[in-house]
Amino acid sequence: MPDYPRNLIGYGRNPPDPKWPGGAKLALQFVINYEEGGESSILDDDPASESLLSEIVGAQPWAGQRNLNMESIYEFGSRAGFWRLWRMFTHRNLPVTVYGVTLAMARNAEAVAAMKEANWEIASHGLRWLEYKDFPEELERRHILEAVRLHTEITGSRPLGIYQGKPSDNTLKIVMEEGGFVYSSDSYADELPYWVEGPKGPHLIVPYTLDANDMRFATPQGFNSGDQFFTYLKDTFDVLHREGKDGAPKMMSVGLHCRLAGRPGRAAALERFLDYVQHHEDVWITRRIDIANHWHEHQPFDGGA
Repeated sequence: MPDYPRNLIGYGRNPPDPKWPGGAKLALQFVINYEEGGESSILDDDPASESLLSEIVGAQPWAGQRNLNMESIYEFGSRAGFWRLWRMFTHRNLPVTVYGVTLAMARNAEAVAAMKEANWEIASHGLRWLEYKDFPEELERRHILEAVRLHTEITGSRPLGIYQGKPSDNTLKIVMEEGGFVYSSDSYADELPYWVEGPKGPHLIVPYTLDANDMRFATPQGFNSGDQFFTYLKDTFDVLHREGKDGAPKMMSVGLHCRLAGRPGRAAALERFLDYVQHHEDVWITRRIDIANHWHEHQPFDGGA
């Protein structure tokens, strides 16, 4: 089926040895999604209010109206939740990748300054926290190009990674055509980075996660207590760490949101997990750009998948 656009085989039964630094058995990476202020809102000329990833499980968009409950939940993320997560990671001197929605960062210069102070990677999470599946290709292209321009202006350097989050069929093509990204992450297809062929040469995908992710506090049949979150993260870590010691090192991503994991009852579980993993000496806790750069150096594109 030469024209089938999906790859269902991947690395198969013999994944490559990623040769993580120091012989690490697992590369562990934390993402803080910074979205608050870039979500759907009629204040930004969107057709309806935001409805995703909040305490209001099952919320629906309100056409032509503001949802002040939803807005204040998002405001908690930038006003309080971000700073709780920032203190938690900086106190432990742990590296972080931020998926920064550009408009959200533009509305909170102090948070951006704190990200830079901590030497966190600030990757692009798109211009807006919007659903791009129905966007015309040219409009999405304008959004991505504007995200790069404004991100560079806000942070002082262009983003080297991008996670659109709610991509369209055109997202990856536009990202590869833009040409300046070291990696992108709109994939959940593997536990190791992988290459795809693009219009300007090979392009690296560093997969992300929706399961080891606090978003499951805001979904049906998701986590409803910090203990569930901690147990799931710990079990994921333990399995991948054991597989690494058996000769197949992998990558683990943990997804966090300021308005979700930034709540005290969830932050306590995250703190327990951070303390747990720091007791393991053969784990590389790092940023996504560092994983991407390592892969470029040690697993260069060879003409295959």
